[in-house]
Amino acid sequence: QVHLVESGGGLVKPGEFLRLSCVVDGFIWVINTMGWYRRQAPGAQRELVARIDRGGDAIYADSVRGRFTISSDNAKKTVYLEMNNLKPEDTGLYYCHVVFHTYDLWGQGTQVTVSS
Repeated sequence: QVHLVESGGGLVKPGEFLRLSCVVDGFIWVINTMGWYRRQAPGAQRELVARIDRGGDAIYADSVRGRFTISSDNAKKTVYLEMNNLKPEDTGLYYCHVVFHTYDLWGQGTQVTVSS
């Protein structure tokens, strides 16, 4: 059975850095895209933060472009999100999302809190 293992969240001050990681644990054939979403309030919709495809092309939400960088290591089946110059409005529960050939998976979420 395949599942996603997320790590790297935490409590930081504005302007600081965090790196999130998400590993695909289990046997898979093809990963199409890997990405990060966040939910910033209970009951709110998850919004796309960044996504990268297997060719290495990435897209970002306007609010994070220039501060966040998504990357992936296909051999390690891992996606990373480097978050620089964090702001209080980046606070939220960050979810890894991976799209395979015939299905997709969500991680359980890792909390990022930015507060002075």
